[in-house]
Amino acid sequence: MAEIEIGGIKFAGGKMFAIITALSTAAGIVWGAAVFWQDYMAMKEQIQSYVAPDLSKYDERLSVIEETTSATNDYVRDIKNDLKTDVRKVESVIEQVERDTKQRQREMDKDLRELKQDVDMKIKKALENPLANMATSN
Repeated sequence: MAEIEIGGIKFAGGKMFAIITALSTAAGIVWGAAVFWQDYMAMKEQIQSYVAPDLSKYDERLSVIEETTSATNDYVRDIKNDLKTDVRKVESVIEQVERDTKQRQREMDKDLRELKQDVDMKIKKALENPLANMATSN
C-alpha cells in the first residue's frame, strides 16, 4: 500500500482518502460561504440603494376619484330624496283618487237604486191601472 509521511505522521490509503474528502468538503464550504457572502452583500447594496417609487400621480388620481365618488354619493342621495318625495306625492294623489272613486261609486249605486225604485214604482202603477189592461187586451 501507498503511504505518505507528513510531519512524522504516516498516512495509509484509507486515511488519505478521508483527509482528501475532508479537505474537499472544507474547500466546498469555504467556496459556498464566499458565494453566499457575495450574494448577501449585493442584496444589502440593493436594499440600501432602494428608492421608493414616486406615487404622487396615484395620490392625485385617488383624490380625484374620492372627490368624484363624494359628488356622486351626494347626487344619488339627492335623487333618492327627490324620489321619496315624488312617491309620497303620487301616493297621496292615488289615495285621493281612490277616495273620490269610492264616493262616486256610492253616489252611482244610490242613484241606480233610486232609479230602480222609481222604475219599479212606475211599472207597478202602470200594471195597477185598469185602463192599461184594456189597451193590451184589444
